[in-house]
Amino acid sequence: MAPSHLSVREMREDEKPLVLEMLKAGVKDTENRVALHALTRPPALLLLAAASSGLRFVLASFALALLLPVFLAVAAMKLGLRARWGSLPPPGGLGGPWVAVRGSGDVCGVLALAPGSGAGDGARVTRLSVSRWHRRRGVGRRLLAFAEARARAWAGGMGEPRPRLVVPVAVAAWGVAGLLEGCGYQAEGSWGCMGYTLVREFSKEL
Repeated sequence: MAPSHLSVREMREDEKPLVLEMLKAGVKDTENRVALHALTRPPALLLLAAASSGLRFVLASFALALLLPVFLAVAAMKLGLRARWGSLPPPGGLGGPWVAVRGSGDVCGVLALAPGSGAGDGARVTRLSVSRWHRRRGVGRRLLAFAEARARAWAGGMGEPRPRLVVPVAVAAWGVAGLLEGCGYQAEGSWGCMGYTLVREFSKEL
């Protein structure tokens, strides 16, 4: 499907359930990889080993003492990712959320934006997800181009001298990182836990 066959418009209220399912599906596609990445870092392994050793004095089952900390850590991480990226944010200063729609009317992607936390921070992508059935067909690139246009217009209206767009990407989402780098974005920061990166931030001067 060529990008010219796509349009982007504001989400209608009746599309909200479909968009929420799309966001949740997008989180599920990456949460296992993020959890594996996080829990195989040396500090995490050390904490899990310490928790298992402590539980061996409480639980009669060695297997349960070994697996319970891992299960709880994975569950907590998944819940955190779903709460952060698996829901729709409230409408912000940049409007939206927006959906990518095929010519036939099928919703195939979702985008949400928000102003940065401070002056000069530009705009941030807070949600960007493409239906798994429409990936690698130009939907993500079309949504990204729309986000850049909105960020540029918003910056002009706010008197920002340098329009800028920031896109956070989970460390395991290599496809999204590759798309951003191909569109001129550069990795500029990250955040995570215990000194290990879980989310990288890409930015571009527009």
